[in-house]
Amino acid sequence: MNTTASPRPAALALAAALTLAGCATPAPDTTPLARRDIASAELAAGIKLAHEGWPQAQWWTIYHDEQLNGLIRQALAGGPSLEVAASHIGSARSALSRTVADLGVDVSLYGNANRQRYSGTGLFPAPIGGAYYSEQTLRLDLHYNFDWWGRNRAQVASAVGELNAGRAAYAEAEQALAASIAQSYFRLQGAWARLANTEQLAATQTALVRDQQKRIAQGLASADEQRAAEMDLSLTRKQLMQLKTDIAHEREALRALAGADNTALAGLKPVALNAAPHTLPARLGMELLARRPDLQAARWKLEASLSRIDAARAAFYPDVNLTGAVGLDTVRMENLLQAASRTVYLGPTVTLPLFDSKRLDAQLDSARTARNERIAEYNQAVLDAVRDVAQDAAQLQGIERQIGEQAAATASARAQLASAQARLDHGLASHAGVLNARLALLRQQDADLYLQQVQLLAEVALTNALGGGYHEEAPLATAIK
Repeated sequence: MNTTASPRPAALALAAALTLAGCATPAPDTTPLARRDIASAELAAGIKLAHEGWPQAQWWTIYHDEQLNGLIRQALAGGPSLEVAASHIGSARSALSRTVADLGVDVSLYGNANRQRYSGTGLFPAPIGGAYYSEQTLRLDLHYNFDWWGRNRAQVASAVGELNAGRAAYAEAEQALAASIAQSYFRLQGAWARLANTEQLAATQTALVRDQQKRIAQGLASADEQRAAEMDLSLTRKQLMQLKTDIAHEREALRALAGADNTALAGLKPVALNAAPHTLPARLGMELLARRPDLQAARWKLEASLSRIDAARAAFYPDVNLTGAVGLDTVRMENLLQAASRTVYLGPTVTLPLFDSKRLDAQLDSARTARNERIAEYNQAVLDAVRDVAQDAAQLQGIERQIGEQAAATASARAQLASAQARLDHGLASHAGVLNARLALLRQQDADLYLQQVQLLAEVALTNALGGGYHEEAPLATAIK
């Protein structure tokens, strides 16, 4: 008995060796792209703002404006623009659930009952042939994949990466929505403030036209001076119409961003704009990667593509499954629950790819190409992030300098008005001189309001470029242990 059994282990070993030798071999990876190292990124030395640091979560609250807080809170609670990002997360979560299910034991219950007449001239002779028989089957099937080469685990890691990318993309959508609402709100408030100032400007110009009419009637002025004053008044009224149009435009923009109905913004009113201290880090490194949700999304997509390569490579190796079944089978219903009717089956299955018309090679090459695309997208996202921060910071720095010069011009105009009013009080100047000085001050105040609005818009843009205070939530594990 020993002599007949001894060749079996050697035969099995030889069969296993031939099997592995016949496996399809994955091609070497000859075209990987290099991932950009964001830790080496730095701002230009000339870009420096007054404060240093990072935006905080819910950065919009630093403006202490309850109307703005309410608009952003309403939008984040269920804005239309977030529904797409949320649906992506749902799809990624479903894909992960399906993939994780492949790691467990597949158990199913099978039941069958049938009645059949066997041929009287077929394989089975009488009494089976030509007779009717019934068969009842009740079986519990079990299937398990050992996943020795990590293919299923790699697919799970890829699905986890896609889910993490979806979560980061949702945070990016939230930050973009908050920034858009804040900028639209500041444009609305800026238009309201400039409208009030321009109405004063129009009233002063109207008074100046009337004063010119009186002076012409007294022979103290020419008609050309009156025409110039009337032209300035027409231009100011044109600016009033434009500002009113801008206000209507921004109200509709806010309503759409917040997903509100046509009465939701009825209580919105002008308030004084408050400047907030903006901050900028002196160095951009891994901090930017952690605080920019779009960079996190790009990184997770890249991680998912790397896992798909692992899964495609594992497909070249043998797939070992274990299938088993226990059940009952009988041709008489009354015997179904008897011990004699029990059936047991246990069988391992080995699937080995040998010749597949280069299908596996094509799948692996596709996964590697997709990885290179994700690396290229990640590298571009890093460059775009640094560029956005640098450009927005440079713009804000330039606006700060303009505000300093504009403040000096406004102070000079205010001093000029005070001097003209003093001369008028002493009978040394005309009323027209005071009106012209007031017009000059109102024009400088309009420039002040415009620069203040532009500064707020630039602050929001920089805050958004820095990630808007985003901190990545604890990501899901990228592999099942």
